[in-house]
Amino acid sequence: MTSVPLFECVPNFSEGRHPQVLAAIREAAIVPGVSLLGFDSDSDHNRSVLTLVGPAEALLTAVFQTTEVAVAQIDLNSHKGVHPRIGAVDVVPFVPWRAATMGQARELARQLGEQVASQLNLPVYFYAEAATTSERVNLQDVRRGEFEGLAERLLREKPDLGPSKPHATAGAVAIGARQILVAFNVFLRTQDIKIARAVARAVRGSSGGLLGVKALAMDTRSQSRVQVSMNLVDYPRTPLPRVLEMVRLEAQRFGVAIAETEVVGLMPQAVVDDVMRYYLQMPGFSRDRVLETALLARDPE
Repeated sequence: MTSVPLFECVPNFSEGRHPQVLAAIREAAIVPGVSLLGFDSDSDHNRSVLTLVGPAEALLTAVFQTTEVAVAQIDLNSHKGVHPRIGAVDVVPFVPWRAATMGQARELARQLGEQVASQLNLPVYFYAEAATTSERVNLQDVRRGEFEGLAERLLREKPDLGPSKPHATAGAVAIGARQILVAFNVFLRTQDIKIARAVARAVRGSSGGLLGVKALAMDTRSQSRVQVSMNLVDYPRTPLPRVLEMVRLEAQRFGVAIAETEVVGLMPQAVVDDVMRYYLQMPGFSRDRVLETALLARDPE
């Protein structure tokens, strides 16, 4: 029996402070066949992340509906937050999941791009595995200049689809296809943003740190601490415990401890397995040692 391909989609919205807007986005994601697995919001980032899983057609419907709501209700002219962004719907990645391929995820990205460009009048940039040029593979390059610099940028270079000027309130959108990643944030017991920047620079792969780790310092001093915000884009090669320990080590150079950590969205079971193996010093850990896993294997119903 052939399984229907499933995809994960994790749209990021530039809104984390207005419950009524977030409720409308969440409601728009309710489509038969699509599972809404998570909805994380942060007021300092002023950003929310929706985690959806479903088959191609239903998932496209859900993502377009949430995009439509966000474009109608979010005005970036009055938006303030510490996270970089170019659009009300800032980034929309499609991830191949069960029985799905990267090529199919790329096609979903293209379909959504054509739809939002034509129906919502949004400039569209394709990134990661859906990028049309090497200059747009990395999301940070696509987002350079943010919403405030978008109009000037579009005068110099055209987007992949849509108008060559920003949407007046919703900016532009980056749509892509990629492998699954882990969004992992570490809060430091300090309000000194310079320390967070130094730690982020040390751990970031592009500046000589850890392979597959993207890191930025975030000003979360409203919580009496600052944050190192990271994407682990190659967690099998650079597991989460290794990242956490390097952050801890670099912070200790400044006499600063870790306050707490968080995962934004969902993470694969393999990441939890790595944490168990490292911190319990149990290299032979297997999921078969977990009661619920063993029971499920014995009685799937």
